[in-house]
Amino acid sequence: MNPRRLPLFYGIAGAWFALVACVAISQAHAQAARAAPETLQVLDEPGRISTEEVVITDGPYARQMVFFRSNEAPGTLVIHTSERFLYIVQGNNRALRYGIGVGREGFQWSGLVQVSRKGEWPDWRPPPEMIARQPYLPRFMAGGPGNPMGARALYLGSTVFRIHGTNQPETIGHAISSGCFRLANGDIIDLYERVPVGTKVVVRHGASL
Repeated sequence: MNPRRLPLFYGIAGAWFALVACVAISQAHAQAARAAPETLQVLDEPGRISTEEVVITDGPYARQMVFFRSNEAPGTLVIHTSERFLYIVQGNNRALRYGIGVGREGFQWSGLVQVSRKGEWPDWRPPPEMIARQPYLPRFMAGGPGNPMGARALYLGSTVFRIHGTNQPETIGHAISSGCFRLANGDIIDLYERVPVGTKVVVRHGASL
């Protein structure tokens, strides 16, 4: 190469590598921004008041009727933890969809259960594992607007897991719980009225049926 052209060559090469580095950094930041909502590091807030009227009204987590292909019978609840949605199958490839909060990494699960009982303004007894992680939590808290269990609860089989409301509606769409599924209080009240005891509940990690 002509020595007189070396400065030009290195100048172009340096600019090229700088551009590539900037693109890589931008992509990394974009990926981080997309990943950030996946797990929200927010602890429970017993005593924080959230009324029963709170609903998610905007965005993808608002309650809405959607296209949903499924072989499950109408009335079945299908939960997709990776999508952060709960569906009530309606038939004719339709379902009523609710935005939910799900278990954080290490606390997600899948399986087939039934709604074993229902409760209005349920009491809260944090399990020992949760108290070990958050020792400031009360050992028992009566139901009410300041209870992290929210306005209603659907108990899932003989497990410790529930579908319940929350006094932290901003956590809907995030992975935050210890395995339960949470809805805004207005949405859990709506769901509660539609779902009888004995309803089949299918919990899946992905969207495929």
